[in-house]
Amino acid sequence: MKQNRREFLKKSSGALGMAALATQLEHFGKMAVLAQKSDNSTDAPNDYRALVCVFLEGGNDGNNTVVPSHSYPGVSNYQTYYNARSIAGLAIPQSQLLPITVGSIGSLTYGLHPSLGAFTGGINNGIYELWAQGKMAIIGNVGTLVAPITKAQFQSNSVKKPLQLFSHPDQVSQFQSGRSDIKLTSGWGGRIADRRTIPDNPNGLAPMITSVNGVQLFTSGQTTFPLTIANANTPLSQVLNPQGYDSTTISQTRLAVLNQMQNQDLESNYVAAASRITRQALLANSQLNSFQETTAPFPGTNFGNQLKQVARMIKKRTALNVNRQIFYVQLTGFDTHIGQLTGQANLLAQFSQAVRSFYDEMLVQGLSDKVTLFSMTDFSRTFEPAGGGVNVGSDHGWANHLFVVGGAVNGGNIYGMNTSVGIPYPTLEIGGIDDVSSNIGSRGRWIPTTSVEQYAATLARWYGLPENEMANVFPNIVNFPNTNLGFMQS
Repeated sequence: MKQNRREFLKKSSGALGMAALATQLEHFGKMAVLAQKSDNSTDAPNDYRALVCVFLEGGNDGNNTVVPSHSYPGVSNYQTYYNARSIAGLAIPQSQLLPITVGSIGSLTYGLHPSLGAFTGGINNGIYELWAQGKMAIIGNVGTLVAPITKAQFQSNSVKKPLQLFSHPDQVSQFQSGRSDIKLTSGWGGRIADRRTIPDNPNGLAPMITSVNGVQLFTSGQTTFPLTIANANTPLSQVLNPQGYDSTTISQTRLAVLNQMQNQDLESNYVAAASRITRQALLANSQLNSFQETTAPFPGTNFGNQLKQVARMIKKRTALNVNRQIFYVQLTGFDTHIGQLTGQANLLAQFSQAVRSFYDEMLVQGLSDKVTLFSMTDFSRTFEPAGGGVNVGSDHGWANHLFVVGGAVNGGNIYGMNTSVGIPYPTLEIGGIDDVSSNIGSRGRWIPTTSVEQYAATLARWYGLPENEMANVFPNIVNFPNTNLGFMQS
């Protein structure tokens, strides 16, 4: 009887759509203990905060995303950039760059890729406007690191290097796991959920983490699991809707039996946890059956629909009893070995318009300072182009420039640890002091000065991760002297 019941629960729970929760039954014993502890938790935060991870899959070319537009001598300037990239046709004309004023770098000026601004016939003006409003920051020269490393240390192998540099799967894994010296099976988003689900969302009807782009390492914890849902083409009322049930008498009888079984055999941790997760999914589904559509218009792209679904979920935060949430979305196609000028321009336009729509929606919801969106990507790309003409592209690089958007961002500035010239932007010289190699064939792969851990820890601290739990989420954080880069308000 009990075995049949368990099989029934496994099949029925799996049909609810909360696959990461309901089908990984070997963890249910742990989750039952967590559930018991959460019932006694009294220290839940009294405000709401959310992190939204945007992963630019394939490795966005940072060299054409944030470009020096000054002519100041002694540092990377526009002429240096133009000389290296124009011969192959990869340089963006200076007149097309979107100028930004960088408060901390004095007379140095920079420009953003033109696709990050206004578009003819677009639904908004992109994210460029957010810079001047102080709602967007750039974190410069970020990459995977085991510890701070110089060019001399890299060449002498005196400091440990990240595993399998320039490899897509390895560098994606290291950005998402927050560790570069060994492979992990959990992500830093998931490990935050491990530590904070009980105290922050003690009575939550949904997991702390939601992915709108399938199961990802970033979202995977050791004792907690993400909710994986479809994009906005699927209404919220259907994302957890039990499958295999309809209005027929026999179907409704099966559903009634499922509900009754949730209160039986609860002395077993396995069964009690299965019952709780099933009940949790059904309660969440009942709350999502009615939802208010977003107010701000979103682009109809796949990426736009991912962020729209995130905005819908945030709008249901009170009904789902959640105080803290983490979301994952992804924009693919940045592996631009060829056709980069057109390909990257189209992708950055999708990114910019969807992120701006999302920010505008958070304004409408009154949560612009409670929701922070940030980008990650495999790596940057080589400064030296690959190919030429319409087929011009670039190869796998290392350090990159990342965006953070939100009302709690100390925007309008470039943050990060300084490079050799005293700013968080590399020396654009192939074979130079910030290039990984001076050998023949060097491509301009900039050595990171800011680690993934420093970037992520700054975000996690704003989210509410206590200082005494930082090392549990970021095991190598002790290797880096500054773990608060200052781009988030306290």
